[in-house]
Amino acid sequence: MIRMFERGQPKPGDVAVHIERPIKLRRVLGIPGLYSAAYGNVGSSIYYALGVVAMSALGLTPAVLAFSGILFLFTALTYAEGATMLPEAGGSGAFARRAFNDIVSFGSSWVLMLDYLVTIAISAFSAANYLGHFFPDLAHPPYNIFTAIIIIAVFTAINITGIKESARLNVIMVVFGIITQVAIAVVGVMLIINIPTLIQNIHWGVAPTMQQLLFGLSISMIGYTGIETVANLGSETRQPGKKIPRTVILVFGTVFLIYIFMSMTALSAYPVYQLDNQWVTDISQKFLNDPIMGITQAFPENIRNIFSYFVAFLAVAILLIATNAGIIGASRLTYFMGLRQQLPSFISSVSARSRVPMRALIIIGILAGALVTVGQVSIMADLYAFGAMLAYTMAHVSIIALRVKEPGLARPYKMPWNIKIGGKEIPVMAVLGGMATATTWFIVVWTHEYGRIVGFGWLIVGLIIYVLYRAITKRPIFGKIEIKTRVKIRR
Repeated sequence: MIRMFERGQPKPGDVAVHIERPIKLRRVLGIPGLYSAAYGNVGSSIYYALGVVAMSALGLTPAVLAFSGILFLFTALTYAEGATMLPEAGGSGAFARRAFNDIVSFGSSWVLMLDYLVTIAISAFSAANYLGHFFPDLAHPPYNIFTAIIIIAVFTAINITGIKESARLNVIMVVFGIITQVAIAVVGVMLIINIPTLIQNIHWGVAPTMQQLLFGLSISMIGYTGIETVANLGSETRQPGKKIPRTVILVFGTVFLIYIFMSMTALSAYPVYQLDNQWVTDISQKFLNDPIMGITQAFPENIRNIFSYFVAFLAVAILLIATNAGIIGASRLTYFMGLRQQLPSFISSVSARSRVPMRALIIIGILAGALVTVGQVSIMADLYAFGAMLAYTMAHVSIIALRVKEPGLARPYKMPWNIKIGGKEIPVMAVLGGMATATTWFIVVWTHEYGRIVGFGWLIVGLIIYVLYRAITKRPIFGKIEIKTRVKIRR
């Protein structure tokens, strides 16, 4: 038997814990697998996020999505540096643990777990709504809820067979999803986008009001989910120092352009107008659950029917990718938390046959299926915004702290735009990104009732579980456990 230690030297006060770990996750993923997993979350969200954002941001929806895209880029580059520096499952939780301690790491990971559950649930639910184009009953409750639960169960079973098989499925499906979105953007530019209409949609201070604009800005981050998936798959990626940054930039570039063109198309086809003394747009009034289908309904009649079936089919495909990618990310996050003794360690056990955390997959599938029963995209979006902004803020803070505490730590990728303060290199993008995500989180707490109530409730329940587990196992609550893993080498 060979003893292997976690990267880095133990700090004063750390507690050593020996864990038998005969099986580790395989490094089998390249850029196609990573890209498809991230794009499955990020690229799919336009199929439901556009309606939710437009409901509040109205004529400023394209500008709001553009602002969120820039914020996403800053966050993505923060994750790229962190994931290549610490290429292990856990994302922002892993960064926070290295920079601070286990309880901070747990809090970051736990709110992120809520985001993964929302991503899985909202993607499966939206897929069921788009299936309603072929089978009308599926677009209405309770059939869309039942269908979403079945989708989650199927993809949970697929992931239990192994990550490589799951990633191959993602790559195939993501190609069709990109074709769909590019086709819609091209038709929009050629036939629908109208700049004078887009300008007339904006009524400063009235439609949207300042509160609506802030609400729309905070909820718009649901349009850029997925970067955590790349970080969580760092321990299963070949050459993470090169492939993770490239994947992050590739995902950002693709999604940013498509989102801008799609939102401009939607607001050109469905201008803002007054209804019962309220300013609205039909992209959210009539097509809240399937806004991209709304865009196809605005196409010329000679291509509308063909395009609508094409879009419905491929919308389902990309949303299934998101469901699958969310399950992958959530299970790897659970693996990380169990491995670091933040949750009961039996959760992190890896199957000898498929090399995946089977118990974690089953638990995630059950919780996401339960969340689907909410049956409302807007409520799920509220929950996502709470967790994402808090987790992203912790990621930025952790990367800045590590630049100060451990400047000599190997960083295969270092984000650009750095300034020296007191001899330490401080990443400007992380500072700006952290300020923006922290501000957005406070806006979420202020303006999103469901996000505030359920978000804080989820966080409190998690901290109770963590404290009880650490107390029962006689491990430090505020300290950081140094994990020493024994690995059996089979010849």
